[in-house]
Amino acid sequence: MGIIKKFRIKSFKNLNTIIEFNNITLSYGNRLILDDISFKINEGQIFGMLGPNGVGKSTIFNLITGLVTPRSGTIKIAGEDVSSFPIYLRTKKFKIGYVPQYGGYFNDLTLFDNLRAISEVVIDNSNKRLERINYLLSKFELENLKDIKAKLLSGGQKKKLVIALSLLSEPKLLLLDECFAALDVLTIKMLQEIIVNLQQENKITICICDHQARDLLACVDVAMILSNGKVIAKDTPSNLVKNINAKNAYFGDNFKFN
Repeated sequence: MGIIKKFRIKSFKNLNTIIEFNNITLSYGNRLILDDISFKINEGQIFGMLGPNGVGKSTIFNLITGLVTPRSGTIKIAGEDVSSFPIYLRTKKFKIGYVPQYGGYFNDLTLFDNLRAISEVVIDNSNKRLERINYLLSKFELENLKDIKAKLLSGGQKKKLVIALSLLSEPKLLLLDECFAALDVLTIKMLQEIIVNLQQENKITICICDHQARDLLACVDVAMILSNGKVIAKDTPSNLVKNINAKNAYFGDNFKFN
C-alpha cells in the first residue's frame, strides 16, 4: 500500500502540548505495566503508539480518559494537571473523543438512532443535534445506511459509525484504539484517509495505537515504541524504522516501511 499521508508536520515547536505524561508508573497487582514513562503529544499532531501485546498502549488511553489512575507521576491535558478530574469532566472540559477497538455502538438501533441517542447526551442544544448528525452522515457517506441496524453493517461501516459517534461532541483530541484491526485492505485505506482528513480539515489531534505497524506509520506524523514498560524510541516514521532500539524491541531487521 502506498503512503497515505501527503505531508508530515516536521516540527511542532511553536504549537501547544495537548497531552503530557511525566514520570508515569502503573501496575496491575504485581505486574508493572508502565515504568516511569514521559512523553508529549502536540496539538494538531497525528501520534502513533506501537508495541507488543500487553505493553500498555490501551492503558495509556485509559490514563488519559481517567479510567485508571497511575501509581505515580502526573498527566497534563492542555497544560492542566488532571489527576483529580473524573472521567466525565476530562472528556467534556478537554473535548476528548474515544473510538474503542470493539463495539462502541448499540447493536439493535439503526445507524441514525445511534447518532441521535449519543447526540442527546453530548449536545445540549437540541436544535444543533440534527444539524450535527446530518453533517456527519454526509461527511462519512452514511446517508443511504441511516435506517440499517448497526449489527447488520459491514466492518468498515461500523468503524465509520463509531468514529462519527465520537465526533458528535466536536472533540479536539481523538483516541483510536486498534482501529485497523480485522479490517480488509480497502477499508484500512479508507480509514487512513479519514484520519488524515480529520487532521487537515477539522484540526483534530489524533492518537492511534495499533499492531498494524505499516498501516499506522502511513498516516502518523510521529510514533513511539513501547516495550517492557518503557518508551524505547519516538520519532517520525522514516526515522523510527531506522532506530536501532526500535528495531531490536519491535521491528526486527527485515521490516520495510515502503
